[in-house]
Amino acid sequence: MSSESLKDWLLAEEPQSRRQARMSAWYQGWLTFRSNTLAMVGLIILALIILAAIFAPLLASHDPFAQDLGQRLLAPGEAGHLLGTDSLGRDIYSRLLYGARISIYIVLLVAMVAPLLGLVIGTIAGYMGGWVDEVLMRLTDIFLAFPRLILALAFVAALGAGIENAVLAISLTAWPPYARIARAETLTIRSADFIHAIRLQGAGPIRIITRHIWPLCISSLMIRVTLDMAGIILTAAGLGFLGLGAQPPSPEWGAMISEGRKYILDYWWVATMPGLAIFAISLAFNLLGDGLRDVLDPKESGS
Repeated sequence: MSSESLKDWLLAEEPQSRRQARMSAWYQGWLTFRSNTLAMVGLIILALIILAAIFAPLLASHDPFAQDLGQRLLAPGEAGHLLGTDSLGRDIYSRLLYGARISIYIVLLVAMVAPLLGLVIGTIAGYMGGWVDEVLMRLTDIFLAFPRLILALAFVAALGAGIENAVLAISLTAWPPYARIARAETLTIRSADFIHAIRLQGAGPIRIITRHIWPLCISSLMIRVTLDMAGIILTAAGLGFLGLGAQPPSPEWGAMISEGRKYILDYWWVATMPGLAIFAISLAFNLLGDGLRDVLDPKESGS
């Protein structure tokens, strides 16, 4: 199939099969996303960071854990250190590459745990209603009443410092917004005619929730997840800055800023470089989330 015929097949006004309709929807969504310049910039930045994290062993110019006190606090470009060195003589550029792995690891784990937990709680509350809805939503309100970082600090203090405990703490503080979104979507969907028809055919609550309500909530949750990634990274960096995230000598960006703050006036690059890395990945996720909202939000696509 030539490129022109494939394009015509994807843009057909009357798809001939379910597969063609699904592929056509994905292709039209990609065209909408591609037309958003800022979203494409965010996607490119994020792709570069992910590739840098994957190929860190090949791109790193030095061992990120190797200390050389004779070359401590070198300025960017000196003695073959692209971004300079820290107080222990470790190459900042190499540590940033390996630190990207930690940040992406945290983001992926939280993105798999928090939205799923919020989806389950929100859809159950919205579909069941009554006292179940009251109990679950009051629990959600309790979590929303506390600032995310403060609540994460409390959980990490109780669980102990470490990257796994940090991921768990961030996940436990990140799920309430997803639950509220899932509940709102479920309250709208559960009164739809097709839900009544499915129920009359003998489908139980579990089947209705998992097979018919969850798929309709996914798009809203995906937008929220992407927009929340910047906050998750900042929370993880905040825990690392306070010494409650990834432990030394792990090259975690927040911990690198914490170490460099002591030298910020004389050796600005020690704290500035990891700060710029956090800024870049946060900006990329925000731009990407804005583009996905244009693609997945039916209000946006219909306007």
